Amino acid sequence: MITGEFTRIAQHRQTVVAATAVATFALVGIPAGAQPASAAEPATASADTTALAGLAEGYLQQRADMLTTSPPTARAALAHVRATGAMAAQTRDDLAALAEKGRRYKEVDGGYTQAQVDVKVDDTTVDGGTATLRLTEHTRLRLPFTAQEVEEGAPEYEELSLPHTVKFTQGSDGAWLLSSDKADAEGGPTPTTQVADTDAEATADDGGGAPDEDEGGKDDAADTTPLPDSGESDAVKSGVSAAYSYNKMVAYADRYWDHHNGAYRTYGNDCTNFISQAMLAGGWGPKGGALIQRTSNKYWFYGPSKVFTSYTWAGAENWYWFAKKHAKRTKILGNVWQLAKSDVLQADWTRNNNIDHSMIVTKKYQGTPYLTYHTGDTHNKSLRKLLSDHPRAWWYAHRT
Repeated sequence: MITGEFTRIAQHRQTVVAATAVATFALVGIPAGAQPASAAEPATASADTTALAGLAEGYLQQRADMLTTSPPTARAALAHVRATGAMAAQTRDDLAALAEKGRRYKEVDGGYTQAQVDVKVDDTTVDGGTATLRLTEHTRLRLPFTAQEVEEGAPEYEELSLPHTVKFTQGSDGAWLLSSDKADAEGGPTPTTQVADTDAEATADDGGGAPDEDEGGKDDAADTTPLPDSGESDAVKSGVSAAYSYNKMVAYADRYWDHHNGAYRTYGNDCTNFISQAMLAGGWGPKGGALIQRTSNKYWFYGPSKVFTSYTWAGAENWYWFAKKHAKRTKILGNVWQLAKSDVLQADWTRNNNIDHSMIVTKKYQGTPYLTYHTGDTHNKSLRKLLSDHPRAWWYAHRT
C-alpha cells in the first residue's frame, strides 16, 4: 500500500458517485447543458473538494491506464472524464499519445501491467464558477515481474510524484467539468504519465554556474549498446572504495525520492542537489566551504544559503567536474549498461556539452539498471525506458 498523506482512491470515488449521480460520467465533449438535471439538484452545486479531487484522480487514472499492457480503448477512457470541449480534445490526443508510449515501453522492457493513481490536494480555490486544485499525483506502475523475481531484487513498481494545477468550470446544470490540467514537469525527463512536446526540456541549473577555471573537454559520452551477459551478479560492484557506504546512498534515495529532506533547501531543478545529498549520506566528505570557493569546481559543500553552497553541489555540469576530475571520487564508465547500484548517470539532453540532469541507480536486475531522481520525482525507472524516451541524449555514467 502507498503510505503517507495520499488519500485512497476508493474514498474519493464513493463521494464522486454520490456527487455526480445526476449525470453518470457521460461522454467527453457533450455540453453539460445538454444533459438532464435532477429536479432535486440546485442549478449551482457547491465545490466539494473531495468530489473534485475524485474527478481529478479519475482523470489521472485514465491517463496512467493507457500506459499499461492492456489499456482501455480511447472511447472507454474518455467516457470516464467529464470535461469542457477544448479539454476533451486535448485529453483525446494525450490518451492516444500515452497509449503509443505504453506500446513502446512494452517493446523495450515489458511495459507496465497495472497502474494505481492517488492524489493529495494541497490547496483549493473557488472563484464563482471556477475551482482550482493544486494537487500532487502519486502513481505506481507495476512492472512485469513475478513475486519470486521481486524477492530476488527486481523492482515491483516504477513510481512518480508530480504536482498539478487542475481547474474545473461549473456547467449550467451545476456539474463540474475539467477545463485544464497543468503538470509541473519542467527541468528533467518527461514524467512517465505525461506527453513530451519535444525530445527533452533543457532548463538552467539554478544551483550551478560558470566555474572559475577552464575544464577542457569531457570524456566521450557512454556507449548505449547492450552488453553481452557476463554472468556477473548484479549486486557486485568492482573497483569500489571501502571508504563509502553504497547501501546508504541507495537507502537515502529510496527514502527521499518523493518527499524532500527538510534539512536541505529544494532547487527549481533539484536533481543534482538530491544526488549530492545521497553521496553525502554514503560517506562523501565536504571539500572547502569558504564563500570565495563556491564558484570553483574544485570544491563541494553545502551551506545555509545558496551563496554559501558550491556550484558543484546542485549544478549537474559542475558536479561532473568535481566528481570526475578534481576529487576523483567517480570513474567514467564507457557503457551505460555497466552501471551498478549507487552509480550516477548524467544526461546532456541537447548535446550542447552542458550536462542537464543527474540520477542514481537504486536497483539493478538481470542487467538492467533502474534510476531514481528528482525533477520530476521518479523511483526505479528502467534505463531501457529512459534510452527510448531520449534517443539523442549524451549519457555520462559514473562509477561512485
